[in-house]
Amino acid sequence: MKNTRLMGWLTLGAFLWGCGGPIEEQSGTQKPETRANEVTLAGPLPYRGINLASAEFGSAIPGTHGKDYVYPDPAYANYTTADYYITKGMTTFRLPFRWERLQRTRNAAFDATELSRLKTTVNRLTGKGATVILDPHNYARYNGALIGSGIPNADFADFWTRLANEFKGNEKVVFGLMNEPHSMPTEQWLAAANAAIQAIRNTGATQLILVPGNAWTGAHSWTSNWYGTPNATVMLQVKDPRNNYAFEVHQYLDSDSSGTQASCVSTTIGAQRMQSFTNWLRANGKKGFLGEVAGGTDSVCLSALDNILDHLEANSDVYLGWTYWAGGPWWGSYFFSLEPASGVDKPQMSALSSHL
Repeated sequence: MKNTRLMGWLTLGAFLWGCGGPIEEQSGTQKPETRANEVTLAGPLPYRGINLASAEFGSAIPGTHGKDYVYPDPAYANYTTADYYITKGMTTFRLPFRWERLQRTRNAAFDATELSRLKTTVNRLTGKGATVILDPHNYARYNGALIGSGIPNADFADFWTRLANEFKGNEKVVFGLMNEPHSMPTEQWLAAANAAIQAIRNTGATQLILVPGNAWTGAHSWTSNWYGTPNATVMLQVKDPRNNYAFEVHQYLDSDSSGTQASCVSTTIGAQRMQSFTNWLRANGKKGFLGEVAGGTDSVCLSALDNILDHLEANSDVYLGWTYWAGGPWWGSYFFSLEPASGVDKPQMSALSSHL
C-alpha cells in the first residue's frame, strides 16, 4: 500500500521539471543498443525489474503533461535511465499511468495525445527487448468512483478492450489489471477482474495478465479477513479462458506494510510476510508476481530486501519475478528511489544486484 506516500513527492517533481514540455532526443554518434537479457527472460524468475513511475503522478485530472505528470521517456522527460537499469540486468518495467488521462470519458475513444505518449514509452522499452507491464494506477476507481458500484464493470471491460486492442500485437507487453484495489468487498473486485479478463481475451490477446487482490493486494494479508472475505478464498474464482495469469501482490517491509516509512522491521520480515501467500500459491497450483517491494538505505533494510528476493528465488516454482518501487524521473530525494545520483548507484542497488 503506497497511495498515501506518493503525493508528497509530486510538488517536488513538478518543480524539478521546470520548463515543462517535451525535450527532443539529441542527435549524435550512434551508440550500441542497450538490450534486456533474453537468457534471463527465458529462465526462472524471468521478470526482474522496476516500476518506472511518473505518468501516474499528480492529483489534477487530467492535469498538464510536463507539469503534473510526465512519461518516463527521452521524448518527454529527457529520461534515459532505463538503459542503466537494463545494463544492471533488469528485464522488466512496470509502467504506471492513470485511466482518466488515457480515457477522458468512459466508453469513449482514448485521448490520442495520451495514447501516443503511452505507446511511445512502451515501444521504446520493448524495442530494447524488455518486458513492460501496463499498470492503470487507479486503486479500482475512476475519478474517485469505485468499480463495481459507482463505475459499472462494463466500463472497466470497455477500457481493457481498447487497451488490449492497442497492445495485443506486442508480445513483450504484460497486462496488469489494476493497481491496489482496496476498501471494497473482495467479491466485488473479483467480478470486475473477471469482466476485464474476459474483455482482454475477447480481443484475441494472449499475453500474461497480472491479477491483484483486494486490500491493496498485500501479500501479508492475502489470507486475512479484516477487509472482508479473504483474497485467498475469493480470488480462486478468477476465470481466464487461456489460463495465462498470475496473482500480483505488493509487500513493503516497514511496520505496517504501507511503504510510508524508510525503516524496516527486521532483516527477515520480507520472507516472513510472503510465506503464507507462497504456501497458498503452491497449494492451489497458482503463480505469483511481486509488483512492488522497497526498503530504505540502512543495513537492516538492505538485508531485508535481499531476504525477500531470496525467498522468491527459493520458491521460483510459484513466482514469476518482481519489480522494485521505484525509478523514473522527478523522484528527487525520495527514500525508496533507485535513480542513480550523478551516475552513482543508490544503496538499494547493492541488495538487488545479486538477484539480477
